[in-house]
Amino acid sequence: MKEFNQILLDIKRRIFKPIYFLSGEETYYIDTISDLIETSVLDEAEREFNQTVVYGKEADLVTILGYARQFPMMSDYNVVLVKEAQNIKELNKKSSGDEGEESSGSDANNATQQFLNYIKNPQPTTILVFCFKYKTIDKRSAIAKALQKQAVYFEAPKLYDNQVPEWINNYIREKNYHIGPKAGFLMAEFLGNDLGKIANEINKLVIGLEAGKEITVEMVQDKIGISKDYNVFELQDALSKKDVLKSNRIINHFASNEKENPAPLVLGQLYAYFSKVLKYQFLQDKSKFAAAGALGVNPFFVEGYARAAAAYPTGKLKKIFADLKECDLKSKGVDNSSVSYGELLKELVFKILH
Repeated sequence: MKEFNQILLDIKRRIFKPIYFLSGEETYYIDTISDLIETSVLDEAEREFNQTVVYGKEADLVTILGYARQFPMMSDYNVVLVKEAQNIKELNKKSSGDEGEESSGSDANNATQQFLNYIKNPQPTTILVFCFKYKTIDKRSAIAKALQKQAVYFEAPKLYDNQVPEWINNYIREKNYHIGPKAGFLMAEFLGNDLGKIANEINKLVIGLEAGKEITVEMVQDKIGISKDYNVFELQDALSKKDVLKSNRIINHFASNEKENPAPLVLGQLYAYFSKVLKYQFLQDKSKFAAAGALGVNPFFVEGYARAAAAYPTGKLKKIFADLKECDLKSKGVDNSSVSYGELLKELVFKILH
C-alpha cells in the first residue's frame, strides 16, 4: 500500500506530522504505524515525561486535548497515543447533514468544537495519534472533513482473500526473501486474511534464514504447522482430478481434527474455490496470464482451475453450491439434530464427486 509505505518512510526519516488519524478494518497497518511512532520518536529516557498512552474507553476528547497541548520536557516532541479511539463517543457522532450545526455553538467547552479548533491549529511540538480500529469515521462529519484536510488521515480496508497471497509475496520480498506460489497459497489459506497474524508467522519463518533464500512449502508446513498431505490445497487438487481415494482420505482427516479444520474455514475455502472454477468457465480469454488476472490467482494455479472446470460443468457447480449451503446450515444446527460435523463433511465430498 503506497500511502502506508510513505507514512512509514516519513517517520523513519523523522518527518513527523502533528496529527495522525489511523482508521479502518485492517488493524495491521494501524498497529504498525502507531508502534513505529511509539518506539522511534523518543528515546527511552524521553518517554517517561513526554509520551502518554490513553484508551478511548477511559478518556474523552477534552482530556486527550489536554495532553496534546502540553509542551515537551527536555525533548523535541510530546507524543500522545490514543488507542481504541473508536470508543470515543464524540468521534462516533453521525453527521446531521448540516456541518454548521455540528461545528457551531456558544459553549466554549464543547468537545467537538475544541477538537476542530485543535485540528486547525495543532500544538507543533506534539505528535497526536488516534488508532480508530475496525471501522471508519463518518466522512460527512465536520471532524472527518477537517482531519482529511489538515492531518494525516489513513484508512485501511480489509484485504479480500484473493489479495492476501500477493500481500504475502510483497511482505516477504521487502524482507529480502522469496516464496513460491504454492507456499504462499498454503500460508494464505491456512492463516486467512489476518495480516498481523501472517506477518508474525513470516517473521518466525525467516529467523536464521540467509537473506535472499526462498521460503519453501516444506518450511511453511513444518514451522506453521500445516499438514503436508492434509490441507486445503491438496483437497482442491484431489477434487479437481476427481480422485475419490485422496479426497476421502483428506476429508476424513479434517473430520477427525475439527479444531484445526473448523466448518466455516473448510466450507468457506471450498466455496471460494468452486466460485473461481465457475468464473473460469465463463472467461472469454482462458490463456494462463489472462485467466490468472481475472481469477485473482497466481498463473501457477490456472491449470488446476481449468482441469476442475472441465470436470464440473455449470449445472454440477450450481448443485455443489447448493450442497455447500446445506452443509453450512446443518453444521450450525439448522434442520440437524444428530449428524456430526465429520459425517456432514464426508457426505458433502461424496455429493461433489458423484
